[in-house]
Amino acid sequence: MKIVAVSGSLRSESFNTRLARLMSEQAPPGTELRPLTLHGIPLYDGDLEEREGIPEAVRTLRGEIKAADGLVLITPEYNAGMPGVLKNALDWLTRPGEEMKPTFGGRKTALAGATPGAWGTALAQSGALINLRQLGVHLYPGYLRVSKAHESLQADWADDRLKEQVSKWLAGFVEFIEEGS
Repeated sequence: MKIVAVSGSLRSESFNTRLARLMSEQAPPGTELRPLTLHGIPLYDGDLEEREGIPEAVRTLRGEIKAADGLVLITPEYNAGMPGVLKNALDWLTRPGEEMKPTFGGRKTALAGATPGAWGTALAQSGALINLRQLGVHLYPGYLRVSKAHESLQADWADDRLKEQVSKWLAGFVEFIEEGS
């Protein structure tokens, strides 16, 4: 089974990118979890699309998503919402319009996020639901919300409790994916 985990942060050592890497380490046996980033995706601009077409970074990310059995969107929380770079990537991934359904329609998708705050990106994940409903994904009902990430998730280690939390959550997501296969 192949899962892609897209970090919604551009910072190389963001808690959310670290969480994507931790997920790849904690993936259940027989599951390849590939952490991806949004680097190279320009701000959406219809003139740019008309003039140059779909950027290579978008085509590459779309190909990874389409080839995967499951998608994890890992969102930071900026001012109680998902960051603009993640929303921007979702917008690009639906261009041209006929790409929305093959990329997202019915795709087994899960939401996760890490923050130094106490709520574990709950508001960003809640806000993302509007976009994900529009995209037509099949959303995993379990959310991974890592709060106080500065205490449990560093560049080179994660505490055992977080590792166990991520492992259990991923096992549930894999089961969710397999139920619909």
